[in-house]
Amino acid sequence: MAGEPFWRISRQDLDKLMTTLDVTLVSLSECTLAAGAHLAVARAATSTIHYCFRGAGFILRDHETPIRLIPHTLVVVPPGRAMTITATEHPIALRNAGKHNNGGFTLGSSQRHTVGDGDPTLVLACGAFRATYGPALDLFASLATPIVERFDVHDQLDQVMTYAMAELAAQEVGGGPMSAALLKLVLLALLRRSLVSTNAWVERFSNLSDPPIARAFAEMASRPSAPHTVQSLSHAVGLSRSAFMARFSAAFEESPMSLLRRVRMRHAADLLAANALSVDQVALNAGYQSRSSFTRTFRRYYGSDPSEYRAKAQRAWSNSATPIEDAIEESDAA
Repeated sequence: MAGEPFWRISRQDLDKLMTTLDVTLVSLSECTLAAGAHLAVARAATSTIHYCFRGAGFILRDHETPIRLIPHTLVVVPPGRAMTITATEHPIALRNAGKHNNGGFTLGSSQRHTVGDGDPTLVLACGAFRATYGPALDLFASLATPIVERFDVHDQLDQVMTYAMAELAAQEVGGGPMSAALLKLVLLALLRRSLVSTNAWVERFSNLSDPPIARAFAEMASRPSAPHTVQSLSHAVGLSRSAFMARFSAAFEESPMSLLRRVRMRHAADLLAANALSVDQVALNAGYQSRSSFTRTFRRYYGSDPSEYRAKAQRAWSNSATPIEDAIEESDAA
């Protein structure tokens, strides 16, 4: 599976992270979309959070796999990312809408934002925030892709998000700190998931105890197409080549270039599953100038050619897609 994590954070390091976590600059809106509606979201200077209360739909990003929204889905998006939220059964028609949304809705600019006519079929809490840890390091700024986790009604995150929005809407003394504290509870629940989640985002927190190595890994993951070398990575994080190699190998139990190949192949697999780029374009985005070299490496990792992998992923997507009506019924039943 393309998204399986290579590493995860230790319990000791996670406890330190949760202890020093600070949440500020919180702004939240309730976004409601009628059937078939779509909401272009303006790029934010900080990370954004999206929690699905009810209904079903998608978060679309250019050339990336659509993020399916069902009740209790939590999504954290890195700063500066274009996106479009849709209350549609299928994501295909609006896949490229994100590139035109520079003038879209600014999260938190109004308490409630409604799109479309008729009863809402998708209701979310959407907002912007900044989360820092240790010496004021941004926890989510270097994410390569959004974090997506499914919770359930027993986690009660819907209630916490509702309380946070109510605090901001009331505009009473202490509303800002109170909403930040409530959002911190949501993020703590997400961080706790990093111990058991099978999603690749958990790697972002796997080496916070060694910041230079964590930055090097973030550089690989966020720019897999870049011409990374041991020299360029060690220079970027301020370490000598020998110190970088030793600390990197101690952290990941493999060499930087071996890890880079795995990161690139997983990125390529995700792009192929999204079905938005040609194989040649996927190869370039994975750091390969030669399609034949890319194909050989991909086959070694996934046991099939890129075109075959894409076809299998599309069949799996079609078979697993949940009709929007079923998702709404599940939400109402909860």
